[in-house]
Amino acid sequence: MYDYLEGQIAGRTAARLVLDVGGVGYDLAVPLGAGFEADGPAKVWTHFVVRDDSHQLFGFRDAATRDLFRALLTVNGVGPRVALGVLSGLPRDELLAAILAGDLARLTAIKGIGKKTAEQILLDLRDKARRLAATGAPGAVGDEIPRPSSSPHARVEDAIGALISIGYSEKDARKRVDRASSKVSSEDLEDLVRTAIGG
Repeated sequence: MYDYLEGQIAGRTAARLVLDVGGVGYDLAVPLGAGFEADGPAKVWTHFVVRDDSHQLFGFRDAATRDLFRALLTVNGVGPRVALGVLSGLPRDELLAAILAGDLARLTAIKGIGKKTAEQILLDLRDKARRLAATGAPGAVGDEIPRPSSSPHARVEDAIGALISIGYSEKDARKRVDRASSKVSSEDLEDLVRTAIGG
C-alpha cells in the first residue's frame, strides 16, 4: 500500500520513529541501528502489515534493507517482529554475508533466533541473498547513526526500552545496558543498544 513516506521526523527512539507527513504522524517500527536522525527531513521506505487486530507500519532507511525484511517474511516461522529483530541484531550487509556463508552460529547469536529458525533462514534465503547482495549496500546520504538530544538518563531508558521491544526481559535489558554504559558513551543511543545486545 505504501512504498515510502517523506516528511519530518517528529519523534525518535531506538526502535520507533514518528514521521510527520502533511500534518499526519505515522508511527513506524524501525530496526535498531536504522540510521535515522533524531529530527529533520527523512524519506522512509515502508512495509505495511494488516492483521485482524492491528495495522502496523515498518520503516527502513533504504529500499534494499526493506527488501531484505520482506525476504525474511517469506521464511517459514518468521513474522514481522522476528524479521525486525533479525535486522536489529545484524546490519543488512552482515546478515547477507552470514546467510551466504551458511553461518548458523552468527544467526543463532541474535536474540530470539533459535537453531531451527536460523536453519530455515539459511535454507529459504540462500539464493535470494545472492540476488539481494547484488543490488549493492545501502549508501544514502546522511546514513549516519542518530544522536538524540535527550539527556544521558533518557537515552539509557530508551536503550532499555529498545531491548525490551525485541524480547529481552526488563531485568536483563537493564543489566546489559548498565554493562554497555561502562564501555561506550551513552551519547550515542544506537551504539549503546548494539553494545548491550552484544553482551
